[in-house]
Amino acid sequence: MNLTETLNWRYTTKEFDPTKTISDSDMDQVKELLRMSPSSTNLQPWHFIVANTEEGKRRVAKGTQGFFQFNQPKVLNASAVVVFCSRVSADVDYLKHLSATEEKDGRYPNESIKKGVFGAMSTFSNIHKYDLKDLNHWMEKQVYLNIGGFLLGVASLGIDATPMEGLDMKALDEEFGLREKGFTAITVVSIGYRAASDFNSTEKTPKSRLPENEIFTLI
Repeated sequence: MNLTETLNWRYTTKEFDPTKTISDSDMDQVKELLRMSPSSTNLQPWHFIVANTEEGKRRVAKGTQGFFQFNQPKVLNASAVVVFCSRVSADVDYLKHLSATEEKDGRYPNESIKKGVFGAMSTFSNIHKYDLKDLNHWMEKQVYLNIGGFLLGVASLGIDATPMEGLDMKALDEEFGLREKGFTAITVVSIGYRAASDFNSTEKTPKSRLPENEIFTLI
């Protein structure tokens, strides 16, 4: 599929076929999609819980109790589920860890560039922490950048996906001890293959988007 075909093929899957599973080789690519996502100043303020076992999916499904039970089948019947987690702080120790990792990976041609990159990371983190006072929100934005690329990326592999905010994130934080590790769950994305009976598939329900003249200003 070319890009336009992929964009029209993908949709938010409402019903997964529980008999179909993602291959190990495709799961390796799924993890690379998550890991290689861009982020502002390469902050990478995320952690991912990847559940592709029945036990793992049942643990994620603890976030679908009560009011959110309508999303339980989308978790249990999917081939795998990814819990997207955001950092709750970006302190100096973490920034130094990033800098050391980049240096190890050969990102810095010289010490001057290393200091400049570290200064940029520190400056923007401090702007959001002290001036704009939206550090957590800023880091969550970076995670949502990852989610957007992830949805398109898995579609390019012929894998369906369902992004969900309709879960009890506090329950997931508690289940996986996320807050103690400096993270919090913000979104869950189930991946797998659409069921033939899914009413929302693009074969049955055409996509709807606002027309170009409403969303583009061409100058």
